[in-house]
Parts: sequence; structure tokens; C-alpha cells
Amino acid sequence: MNDIDPEDSGPIDYLVVEFPADRRPDGSALAILRELVEQGTVRVLDLVFLRKETDGSVVAIDVVDVGLVGDIDVSLFAEASTGLLDLTDIADAGSVLEPGASAAVLVYENTWAAPLATALRRSGAQLVASGRIPVQGILASLDALEARS
Repeated sequence: MNDIDPEDSGPIDYLVVEFPADRRPDGSALAILRELVEQGTVRVLDLVFLRKETDGSVVAIDVVDVGLVGDIDVSLFAEASTGLLDLTDIADAGSVLEPGASAAVLVYENTWAAPLATALRRSGAQLVASGRIPVQGILASLDALEARS
């Protein structure tokens, strides 16, 4: 069910997170994601799990078939689907995976930013650029600054 109101929504982002073939995810990230949802920081719009087979084909898998280690309640995410992700998106996500690896594709709204985004839109402002600085880049910059001091 699509209940996204573009006028009152926060920024929407996506992540593709790969899990190596030789390690089962421990579920700790899902527990943290659940906390973020419960706190109102983010809203999960779509969450799809997939696996890239050794022949290169990509298949969607159910969250309960991911093989999470531990006692993780995945019921909150089992039906997270707005329809924003389609088969092309799944194939694109699978194309960046190593054969044998599984992945989570997460589309989420940054609900913490919704009031700011709404106010900006209503005042006529529009987003003209956006980006993310990788942690490795920040660490390298901090190291360079420290080396100069």
C-alpha cells in the first residue's frame, strides 16, 4: 500500500547492503533499524532481500529465509512494500553483488527531516543537489588535518 504524501514526506533514500556468502547476518542491524522506526527517525518503505546465485542470476528471498542468527523479530519488515522497488531495481541491486552473496535493499523515508523538507517545499524552495560523504573520506580528511598540526 502506497501511503507516501510527497508534500509532507521527508527525503527518501535507499541502501543496498551485501552480506558475504560465507557469513550469516546476525540481525543486529535489523534490531537497530526497528529502533529507528519506533523512535520515528525513519520509516521503512520497502525492504527486499535477495541473493545472487553462482550462475549470476538474482532471486528475491523472504526475510525469514535470510538465515539470521539469533532471535530477531522480523515481523515489522516482513511486509514492508510500497511498490517503489520493481524487478529492474532488484536486478540493478543484484548486479553489484558478488556471486553467492545475499543483500538487503532498503528504501526509507527520513521522517526526522519531514518538517524541514515540508517547510522548504511550501516556501517554494527545491533541492538542487544532494550527496553523502563516505566515512572513509571523513577519516582521511581528519587524518590529513591531524598530520598538518
